Amino acid sequence: MFTDFYHHNYTFVNTDDGPRALTLEDYLNGNFQYKTFFPYWVSDNEYLHQSAEDDIILYNVEINYATTIMTNSTMKQVNASNYVMSSDQYFIALESNYSKLWRYSYTASYHIYDLINGGFVRENQLPHKIQYISWSPVGHKLVYVYQNNIYLKQSPREAPIKITSDGKQNEIFNGIPDWVYEEEMLATKYALWWSPSGRYLAYVQFNDSDIPVIEYSYFGEDQYPRKITIPYPKAGAKNPTVKVFVVDTIYSEAFGPKEVPVPAIIASSDHYFTWLTWVTDTRVCVQWLKRIQNFSVLAICDFKEHSNTWDCPENQQHIEESQTGWAGGFFVSAPYFTSDSSSYYKIFSDKNGYKHIHYINGSVENAIQVTSGEWEAIYIFRVTNDAIFYSSNEFEGYPGRRNIYKISIGSKPMRKQCITCNLRKERCQYYTARFSERSKYYALICYGPGIPISTLFENRGDRELRVLEDNWELQSALQEIRLPKEEINKLEVDGITLWYKMLLPPQFDRSKKYPLLIQVYGGPCSQNVKETFSISWITYLASKEGIIVALVDGRGTAYQGDKILHAVYRRLGVYEVEDQISAVKKFIEMGFIDEKRIAIWGWSYGGYVTSLALGSGSGVFKCGMAVAPVSSWEYYASIYTERFMGLPIKSDNLEHYKNSTVMARAKNFQNVEYLLIHGTADDNVHFQNSAQIAKALVNAQVDFQAMAMKMKSIYFVAGLLLMIVQGSWQNPLQDTEEKSRSFKASHSEPIDESRQPNEVKRHSQGTFTSDYTKYLDTRRAQDFVQWLMSTKRNGQQGQEDKENDKVPDQLSSNAISKRHAEFERHAEGTYTSDITSYLEGQAAKEFIAWLVNGRGRRDFPEKALVAEEMGRRHADGTFTSDINKVLDDMAAKEFLKWLINTKVTQRDLLEEYQ
Repeated sequence: MFTDFYHHNYTFVNTDDGPRALTLEDYLNGNFQYKTFFPYWVSDNEYLHQSAEDDIILYNVEINYATTIMTNSTMKQVNASNYVMSSDQYFIALESNYSKLWRYSYTASYHIYDLINGGFVRENQLPHKIQYISWSPVGHKLVYVYQNNIYLKQSPREAPIKITSDGKQNEIFNGIPDWVYEEEMLATKYALWWSPSGRYLAYVQFNDSDIPVIEYSYFGEDQYPRKITIPYPKAGAKNPTVKVFVVDTIYSEAFGPKEVPVPAIIASSDHYFTWLTWVTDTRVCVQWLKRIQNFSVLAICDFKEHSNTWDCPENQQHIEESQTGWAGGFFVSAPYFTSDSSSYYKIFSDKNGYKHIHYINGSVENAIQVTSGEWEAIYIFRVTNDAIFYSSNEFEGYPGRRNIYKISIGSKPMRKQCITCNLRKERCQYYTARFSERSKYYALICYGPGIPISTLFENRGDRELRVLEDNWELQSALQEIRLPKEEINKLEVDGITLWYKMLLPPQFDRSKKYPLLIQVYGGPCSQNVKETFSISWITYLASKEGIIVALVDGRGTAYQGDKILHAVYRRLGVYEVEDQISAVKKFIEMGFIDEKRIAIWGWSYGGYVTSLALGSGSGVFKCGMAVAPVSSWEYYASIYTERFMGLPIKSDNLEHYKNSTVMARAKNFQNVEYLLIHGTADDNVHFQNSAQIAKALVNAQVDFQAMAMKMKSIYFVAGLLLMIVQGSWQNPLQDTEEKSRSFKASHSEPIDESRQPNEVKRHSQGTFTSDYTKYLDTRRAQDFVQWLMSTKRNGQQGQEDKENDKVPDQLSSNAISKRHAEFERHAEGTYTSDITSYLEGQAAKEFIAWLVNGRGRRDFPEKALVAEEMGRRHADGTFTSDINKVLDDMAAKEFLKWLINTKVTQRDLLEEYQ
């Protein structure tokens, strides 16, 4: 059953002899982040990038020459943090006042700089809080979206022309998506596209006028919370209506926008717009999807000049339909048209259920399959006259790899070449690419399994020209760190293949027993077992705390064929959970897992799987932490939920909607430790989900621990885990050791290679509020984390006393004022300043303290007393915003008992100092 493990031990990283383990402080401070280099291509042989001094550099690949086109001092004049250049290189738009909205969207201010004449453009300056801006692909026309309306400028100095006038906040969205389309369908902040010459502009209008809204309170510094309202269609609710328009930018005022018709086979019922691709200036391809998302139509539409209309004839409508699940993967793939402007290449499932590249010339039924095999083509990067460049996981049969392939179209038969498979075989098996305008050059960005590296290639001969970023500083730094070993392998369980990644402590000994933590996501179309490099908090757990961490891709995950992918169709919450449990049982059979110390945790969909696994009654998991879990699919977004579950109506799939809730399993939580965490301002997975879980657990008389927060960053949870792990330092595991600035992807990076598949559902990164970056950027937060780091307990009273004496000095040296420290205690998002300490002492530490030490459940009052107290608890069955109404006498007594029995800590000293 078991083949040899695939080991990730690299000669340039000393994993066995490093002098120290990775600490949580290393992770929280980002001490070991890698850099990537994504060229911002502005022609076929030139790209922009920023120097170490943040000057904007234009590099010519052909002549190997770099020119500074703008110094950092010019950018500082308008506090610019980003830039985008016009196609003719005459102007550059400098971005400032970045303000994040949702997953991809944000507003910003833009100042136009004239690169030819020098100086900022003062005439007809742009408004602030622009929602999207884009230069035309030829020349220097400019289009932008402001207050949900589209504006056109023929040149930066000219007055804007208003293309739309009906835009309205939370109702009509022109050229930008509403919340649900941004999050679940387009995965972009924009919904407008220039034609190849820049004459025409296509855009989508989303009408949310009749959409139900979600409302929640944002707890800022004001006396009253701010109410946030978002049109948010949940499963079965009314969806936004959508229209596609094209406007002639030369005669925009004379003729106005013209609607592109929806194919009749789609228009007859609820439907979605999925993507738009320009073919020529007078031909556009629009993709549509039925609300039951197993039926997609690709319509090729032509402009009829005599009638000034767009026509999409039936013989140019191509249907893609799934008989076993939903159409496409997470997205329905986009077409890549050839030079004849009629035929195209597209990825969809073949007759064996594997996603492959097909060539369509006339009809989908007569499509020619270009790739084949029991693996999947992932993404088409570029189609030229003589080649197709794409990524796949074909090499050596590992689904978690991404290598770049080139198929020579002109040769007969077509010749396939793997550009990257053996390029740096041990270091690199997971790539993406960025191509110049006409594909003469391309950059390869390797993400692992070794330390990432970015390189520049010439298309002709696929010759490597230079290394763009090799992360040498990171390689050197990691020589001093003892990293865990990674093993990737597969299990066979009842005819199902389960791939897993296991992080083993650096001095792993198979003859010993180790605690096991399962980190789970498990959502449809996701993939966790990838051959990528990362330094994360689970790296820390394995490196320093001696915990084995495993990730398992079960049924429903992607890139292994439709049999695996579509197994969960209309049955979410069944096989994802079964496969995690089955995998753990196989891990126990390996002989080195302590079956009394097995835990599971996950975020968003992972929180859902975690909760169902704990509520399964299997007895496998003793403890778990669910962050922002979905609890019922009736509470989540329509596009995502219905894609995999159908509609929550009796004639469709209502029964499984009801059977798949966490609440239905509440009684099974009696014998597990459960920590529930959720943000009250989560715009994606609403707090309602955790409120219903808590209500059900209370009604079932289940003891559990919960934390509600207003902040939503993963860094907060990492901070929470710092407190959790502090509890484990008193009893170290057997044989555990003593206790670069990265390049960040530009938030306005050009999206010429847009919509590469998201391999984890996008909200798996889950953030609780839209402005957490502001919080993280504040000095107060940094100081607070540093203070936490310097106050970790080690169980030795003498050491505690010594550290306690340092607190006032630490406060002074870190410039933490009384007001700042108070703010940070509330910024953790706990209910009150008092309950913060309580949660640190009780709820927070227990998750990993239990995992490390094997500690049992707390002692609780007799069952009769519990039942009596529970009868008076949560009379209205819901959470309230006032924790005093939620914490009843029983909890208060427990809190007082904790206060009496707990030693004075540095937090107490901090409060005394204040």
